Amino acid sequence: MITEASSFRDPDGFVFYDDGVIYRKVNHSYRENYDALMGSGLYEELIKSGLLICNYEVIDRDRLAAGAYRILKPEIIPFISYPYEWSFSQLKDAALLTLKVQKACLEKGMSLKDASAYNIQFKNGAPVFIDILSFEKLKEGAPWDAYGQFCRHFLAPLCLAAKRDVRMIRMSENYIDGIPLDLASKLLPRNTYFNPGILMHLHIHALSSKHFADRSIGEAKNRKISRFALLAIIDGLKTAVMGLKCGAEKNQWTGYYENSSYSHEAFEDKKRIVSIYFKSLQIRGMAWDIGANTGVFSRLASEAGFETISFDMDPAAVEINYLINKKTAVKNVLPLVLDLFNPTPAVGWALAERKSITQRGPCDCAVVLALVHHLAIAGNVPLDKIASFFSGITRGSLIIEFVPADDKMASRMLENNPGAGAGYNIGNFEAEFMKYFNINGKTPVKDSGRIVYLMGKKVEGSEQR
Repeated sequence: MITEASSFRDPDGFVFYDDGVIYRKVNHSYRENYDALMGSGLYEELIKSGLLICNYEVIDRDRLAAGAYRILKPEIIPFISYPYEWSFSQLKDAALLTLKVQKACLEKGMSLKDASAYNIQFKNGAPVFIDILSFEKLKEGAPWDAYGQFCRHFLAPLCLAAKRDVRMIRMSENYIDGIPLDLASKLLPRNTYFNPGILMHLHIHALSSKHFADRSIGEAKNRKISRFALLAIIDGLKTAVMGLKCGAEKNQWTGYYENSSYSHEAFEDKKRIVSIYFKSLQIRGMAWDIGANTGVFSRLASEAGFETISFDMDPAAVEINYLINKKTAVKNVLPLVLDLFNPTPAVGWALAERKSITQRGPCDCAVVLALVHHLAIAGNVPLDKIASFFSGITRGSLIIEFVPADDKMASRMLENNPGAGAGYNIGNFEAEFMKYFNINGKTPVKDSGRIVYLMGKKVEGSEQR
């Protein structure tokens, strides 16, 4: 049995792996709340509504963990992502889902004992609640224990993104239990004091939290609150969240395809080539589209049967990608924010609670289109290091595009960084990548000097297709 490194803070149970299969142990300390959850009808309601993942009870639990009250086998989430990697609308949808779950809890005499953003993952294009140990019997007259956590994990980053800069969502990476409300209050513009929801749930909340920090826990918890008032708080939070709009603006990256050196014919030919490569692969599984922009090629991977993670460094492009997928009901593309020059690190206790992006790999197929020249020329990353990195994140195939130095976009980068072009040519590109990959396909893109390659990871000298 191997315990999940991020699953140690909850005394009521933990996630573990046995023979590669994921399970959740439920301790006897959670028995009363677990039975209340199952007996109230709440579990079935949340499952039916698609708000909670399924958890199947394992009969031979003593074989897996002796002395457990229950052993559960949770529904699998294809890829674990973190709130600081989400777009504005992803975080907003996750916040609204959490409030919807809490409201359903109150109607069944239950409550969420925590409202962590890490309790949400994305499956089939939509957020879903994953932590079955977050439910407890409602304590009549008691305030919502998770209220502060909800505001730190959801409201604070959403307000900062909407009212200051969408990139401030990334602050959550530095605050594992959410952005402190006093900090968020200081960073927000003064006109937010005229927004009733932000005033009540963030500014005044920050002041009251400081006030009660100087008083005993018992004194603070002696406040009584009715179930009607709890519902009013949930509705107030929902109104506040719903009123926030994405602060991301269109920029050079969101309009990249329109402003690039591709002609319409070239772009359509590139899509044709990439689609053929996807369909030729014998192994499907997980694809990582690195530098996906608004997700055009990610959706081609999806159509070919890949579960696709669609990475881009620009939050505005990731936002557009997510909204397109949501509108068109694309189920197996997950857009995420990722800056390849500073990838998501491992964070938390012992640097193990939240995994780095490479620790969540490798994928079965990496897709790297119109990116290498950005890394090599704009970023001064040598081709050998680029090839080594991409060999490390895929166990199978690589679909990659080479953009020559005389391309309009590459030339523009060289003008801004003249010394970066040394060694950047197709010969060195192929030589460095052939240390790790076999070249299985090499197709020029019409009406351009660009070339799209299909490569297979070398495994003991054999070709991976």
